[in-house]
Amino acid sequence: MAAAALSREGGEDAFRRLFRFYRQRDAVDLRGVVDFSAPGGQVFRSQLSITSVSDQDAYRAGLRPVSQWKAYGLNGYPGFIFIANPFLPGCQRHWVKQCLKLYPQKPNVCNLDLHMAPENTIDLWGQSKEQLRRKGSSKWEPRSLLEKLRWVTLGYHYNWDTKKYSANHHTPFPSDLAFLSEQVAAACGFRGFQAQAGILNYYHFDSSLGIHVDQSELDHSRPLLSFSFGQSSIFLLGGLKREEAPTAMFMHSGDIMVMSGFSRLLYHAVPRVLPNPEGTALPSCLDQALSSALPVGSVIEQSSEEDWQVCAKYLQSSRINMTIRQVLAEGQKFPEECGTNGEGQTPSEDSHHRENSRAKRHKPD
Repeated sequence: MAAAALSREGGEDAFRRLFRFYRQRDAVDLRGVVDFSAPGGQVFRSQLSITSVSDQDAYRAGLRPVSQWKAYGLNGYPGFIFIANPFLPGCQRHWVKQCLKLYPQKPNVCNLDLHMAPENTIDLWGQSKEQLRRKGSSKWEPRSLLEKLRWVTLGYHYNWDTKKYSANHHTPFPSDLAFLSEQVAAACGFRGFQAQAGILNYYHFDSSLGIHVDQSELDHSRPLLSFSFGQSSIFLLGGLKREEAPTAMFMHSGDIMVMSGFSRLLYHAVPRVLPNPEGTALPSCLDQALSSALPVGSVIEQSSEEDWQVCAKYLQSSRINMTIRQVLAEGQKFPEECGTNGEGQTPSEDSHHRENSRAKRHKPD
C-alpha cells in the first residue's frame, strides 16, 4: 500500500509527501484512510458530557440528544474528537442555506470583496440563484458568483495578510451559529465556549486546503470546532512538526471535528474533495426534509423548496466547512501588537494555488 508506506516515512516534510499522494486525481488507494463509520484499529469511542447539554437545547440547535451521538477519538491524538453526523433529519439544510444565502452578506467579509466593487458583492445569492438552478453538467458553463466564493469570515475577521485578528475589525457573530457551537463545545467538556470568529470555506472537486496550524487565536485553551456539509473529503491530521506523517480520515456531510488540548495546534490539511461514498448526487442525509414541528426557541428555520433547490444544485459538486473559534479568553483584550503565524489557509484551486513547503499560506482566490 503506497499510502501506508508513505505514512511510515518520517523525515523532511513527511506531511507534504502524503498530501501530494492524496491530492492526485488518480489516487485510488484509500484503504489507509480512517473511516469512522467502521471504527477499529487506532479509533476508540470517546465519552461526551451528556449532562452538559439538555435534550431541549440539543433539539433547538437541530441536534439529536447527546446520549445518541457517536463520538470517537484517535490513539496518538489526545484532545481530538470526531462526532459522526449528530444532526436531526433535515437540519443540515439550514446551515447550508445560511452559508450560501445569509452569512456571505455584508457586513461579513468574503474573498470576492478583494476583486469586486462593494455594490457587486451585496447579494451573491440573488445574483446566482437562477444561474445555479439552471446549471447543467458541463464544466464549460460560466460559474456563478456563489461558485466563485472561497471563504467568508464572521465575528472577528481574520486578516490573511497580517495573520491576525483585531478589535477594530469585528461584526456581530451569527446568533444561530453561536448557539450550535456552544452546545457542541459543552458536550465535549468545554462549557462557557464563546463563538467569536468563524471561517467558512467553500470547496469544489478541484479544491484543497494547504498544510497549516490554527494558532492565530489568542486563547488556545478553547477548542476549534469544524462542521462539514455536502460532498466528502479526506482530512489529514499530523503532528507538531511537518516531519511527522499525518493520519488520513474521511469527513462526510454532517460530521463534526473538535480539536482541543494537544490536538489544538497540530498541522492539518484537506488534500482532496471526494464524491459522497453512497454514489448519489447528494448524501442521503441531505435528502431528508425538516420536520414541521420545531421546538420552541429553535434556531433552525424551515427552508423553502425553491431555496433548497439552489443549495442542492450547489452541493452536487461542492463541500462547505465551518470552523468556529474562540479568539480571546474571558476578560482578555487584544494587545497592541500580537504577532502570530501559521494560520491563513483558504481552499485553493489547481489553476491558482499549489501546496508549497515554503509557503505556509495560500493567497485568497
